[in-house]
Amino acid sequence: MTNNSPRKVAIITDSVACLTKELATRYSIGIVPLKIVYYGKVYGDWVDITPNEAYELFLKNPDVFNTSTPPPTDFLEAFKEASKQASAILCITLSNKLSTTVNAARLAKEYAKTEFPGILIEVMDSCTATAAEGFIALASAKAAEEGKELTEVIKIAEQIKNKVNALVLLDTIRHVYRSGRVPKIASMAGSLIHLRPLLNVSGGVNFCGVARSRANGIELLIRKTKGIVGKKPVHMSVTHAYAPEEAEKLKKRVSEEFNCTELWISEFSPIMGYACGTGTLGLAFYPED
Repeated sequence: MTNNSPRKVAIITDSVACLTKELATRYSIGIVPLKIVYYGKVYGDWVDITPNEAYELFLKNPDVFNTSTPPPTDFLEAFKEASKQASAILCITLSNKLSTTVNAARLAKEYAKTEFPGILIEVMDSCTATAAEGFIALASAKAAEEGKELTEVIKIAEQIKNKVNALVLLDTIRHVYRSGRVPKIASMAGSLIHLRPLLNVSGGVNFCGVARSRANGIELLIRKTKGIVGKKPVHMSVTHAYAPEEAEKLKKRVSEEFNCTELWISEFSPIMGYACGTGTLGLAFYPED
């Protein structure tokens, strides 16, 4: 974590927040990587392997591509680094309905009470994932950059948490059984008839529509987003899994059809991509009041 001026609060999140390295560096956000396991070799998501490289491994053999949560010691090390920059830490994790990562962070918080007792640490379950989680971390980091106290930073994080949404369009249902929520036979059958589900990542992952073609799926994604945002100014991120050209096209369309005060592209973390498959496109966003 780098910082050009003293802060009262340091922000930490996990790699599923899909923050680009540029954003994480610009706003001094510490990233704890989840783990990718391929043929027994363990990689730190976004650290030892890029999403693009991970998806290439996934495409070679999806059956041996797995993921795991970081151990508490990874969070403890991140807290130790952050404690050199600030006297308080806010750690924002992906939803506990999707992962036990928040439990690892909470255990690390308990260890930290002995390791560095003078540092105040709060762990927040974002109740979401992808760039929706990233937006909570970004808003928190911007508040910290302004010199706000921990209580103020948490209040802002909670406000964004209550407004943020993430919609994810799968290009195939083939790999969804890996999430444990859909039987393998059902996902295989769905892939044969080219079903493309639209999912809402809020708390857990919820089904909110289906399309039979890529083009119709994107129309559904845009329509659902407009239904939530309306004509309000909006902070928006386009995420993709191994589909950079389509993400650029979607970003262009979003910039034309929405009043974006913030718009950026990021790669969909392979931690979720292993169950969603390549070709996935998503929008994470929250409207301004």
